[in-house]
Amino acid sequence: MPDTGNPYADTRGMYVIHNVFRREFALLPALIEAAGAADEERLRVVADHVRLLCGLLHHHHSAEDAVLWPLLLTRAPWEIDPVVRLAEGHHQVIDTLLTEVAERLDAWHDGAADDGGQVLALVLRRLAVAAREHMALEERLVLPLVERHIFNSEWEQMVQLSAAGIAPENLVFVVGMVMYEDGAEMIPPMIPVSMIEAAPKEYAAYCERVHGTSTPLRSAELIIGTPFVGAASEVTRLAEMVR
Repeated sequence: MPDTGNPYADTRGMYVIHNVFRREFALLPALIEAAGAADEERLRVVADHVRLLCGLLHHHHSAEDAVLWPLLLTRAPWEIDPVVRLAEGHHQVIDTLLTEVAERLDAWHDGAADDGGQVLALVLRRLAVAAREHMALEERLVLPLVERHIFNSEWEQMVQLSAAGIAPENLVFVVGMVMYEDGAEMIPPMIPVSMIEAAPKEYAAYCERVHGTSTPLRSAELIIGTPFVGAASEVTRLAEMVR
């Protein structure tokens, strides 16, 4: 990203990352449902994809917990403390859902899930909704505060901490994942040009293997209420059924 001379954080990249999570998590329930009792290789591909995304989201939130929230609580006006506490609470809810996904995913992958993955798909819908609500809160109320109270060096520390959770062998197609929705300008300058050039093709090939298409639906096409996510009221109703 170009240096604008502003000492405070440039948060534009966060909107791009949020779109990645909106898109990728919204697509997961349908992948589980479509796999059904598929062959072992297909189950492995889908399970590995779910684990990858859950790991990326976990590291993303862990970086915010370590860097962002403590700084905002000490610098921003006290009136916004409830917003920060709400965002922290969202992280706790999402962490609980991530743990449940991991447990149910192992059972589904090993063929021990009697429901054929229906409950796992439901938990993933709940996770997609919870993540979407959290990201909307951040974009509306948190990021404007960040741009006034968090220095760019501190923001970059958080970004690098989050990126440290990406395994080296996954880096190229994760860069492609970020670039898929016009996020090329948000790629950090330390990423080699050769990697940026290769990333879209790597991600397209990855999507072909996982989704059966090199061009999955974009975040704006995957909204609450589509078959991929489900209406929030339906998620709540179905969640009560499996408790």
